[in-house]
Amino acid sequence: MLLAPPVLSALLALAVTPYRVGVGWVNAGLSLLPVLSALTLWSRLLSGEIVTAGRGEFFRADALSTLLALCVSVVGALAAWLGPGLGADDGYDAGQARRFRVFANLFAFTMLLAVTTNNVGFMWVAIEATTITSAVLIPLHVNKASVEASWKYILIASVGIALAFAGTVLAYFDFVNVAGRQEAALNWTVLRAAAPSLHPDVVRIAFVFLLVGYGTKAGLAPMHTWLPDAHSEAPAPLSAMMSGVLLAVALYAVIRWETVVQAAVGPAFTDRLLLGLGLLSLAIAAFSLLAQRNYKRLLAYSSVEHTGLMCVGLGLGPLGAFATMLHLVNHTLVKSALFFLSGRVLRRYHSTEIARVSGLLRVLPWTGGLFAAGTLAIAGLPPFGLFISEFALVRAGVAAGRPWTVALVLMLLAVAFVGVVGHVNRMLYGTPSSGVGAGEESVWPLVPLALCLAAVVVLGLTIPAPLERLLAQAAEIAGK
Repeated sequence: MLLAPPVLSALLALAVTPYRVGVGWVNAGLSLLPVLSALTLWSRLLSGEIVTAGRGEFFRADALSTLLALCVSVVGALAAWLGPGLGADDGYDAGQARRFRVFANLFAFTMLLAVTTNNVGFMWVAIEATTITSAVLIPLHVNKASVEASWKYILIASVGIALAFAGTVLAYFDFVNVAGRQEAALNWTVLRAAAPSLHPDVVRIAFVFLLVGYGTKAGLAPMHTWLPDAHSEAPAPLSAMMSGVLLAVALYAVIRWETVVQAAVGPAFTDRLLLGLGLLSLAIAAFSLLAQRNYKRLLAYSSVEHTGLMCVGLGLGPLGAFATMLHLVNHTLVKSALFFLSGRVLRRYHSTEIARVSGLLRVLPWTGGLFAAGTLAIAGLPPFGLFISEFALVRAGVAAGRPWTVALVLMLLAVAFVGVVGHVNRMLYGTPSSGVGAGEESVWPLVPLALCLAAVVVLGLTIPAPLERLLAQAAEIAGK
């Protein structure tokens, strides 16, 4: 139920030629099955069961896997329901809609496979496959900028994933040298159990390769340069999937390997690296936000900022790990909603330039209102959940005895706040251009996006007990 529906949807869209609207609606219906499956995994996890399947526990859904599977399936369902190919006049022809339905579903499948396989080798394969399946969709509207962004993404991400492969091979051969050849040698559970006997120096070198490699996919600086171009040129549903969950999936791979390395050499080594890359990402993103002229690039750099924040949290011990898990959920909901909303803004104004968008609240009152709410959320203001997760991260830094790290984080968050709110404020108010008509085309697509933002408000006021247990269990895995 988790992995089969996106594959079936992709095969259906591939088989039906020419493309028909019914294919999109079938895809939208099937996209709900992975959400139900992830919720089922969650309920079984809360009852004390870790679901496994396949030979040698090839598939394994612990709390961390279940949390990521839930995020991926929810954003995948949003893309299926709000993406091109459902009959609305969305600016895409039948061929583009068909291509989106094929590769967006394969993209969702590769991410779901990456977070549910127990085998770190297949996890690497799945994350590599996310590059291919998503890069094809970046130039859905073919132009020089989108094609260039796609190639840039492929080249940089491929170099990064090659470094992750080198780190995986180093760790594997060290394991074989210690424990001998085993059928399940690449299973995360096996590596984690054998970690104390691995050679510390080899493990440290392997983790550097892995962190730089998967960190490239996660958008960590200074390997982030592909991200603003790709996210700004991609169609809105793909941008939502890439920014909302792809970065989190890559960070998931870092967390899996971090726990192995910490068991081998202790937490100090990994914490220093995570804090360093996290703070660098936060700094570069914060000052880049001030200089943006394109609102989709603004959202892209905001993703770099929040990935850096999550990376900082992972370097601050168990409390920081919990803050990271909560922040991941909040960021997934808000950022995916914002990218979908940006697509509606682009269709009305026909420009991604901030200077060419004015009077958004008058032109598209519901879209503009939700865009304003999402901006306040992503800036970390109460009563939204990101305020709580950022506060939890600051508290974790104080508890870990890192006051200077906390001070630097707060300063950079203030810079990012000024950048995001200042630019979006200019879009919301003012007099719209004479050629821009007022009024919403269709309001129903805004309902799921409003629900995403409402969920973030709820998380800013309270964390429901089942979710708190899931986050705590995922943080326990990440904080070991």
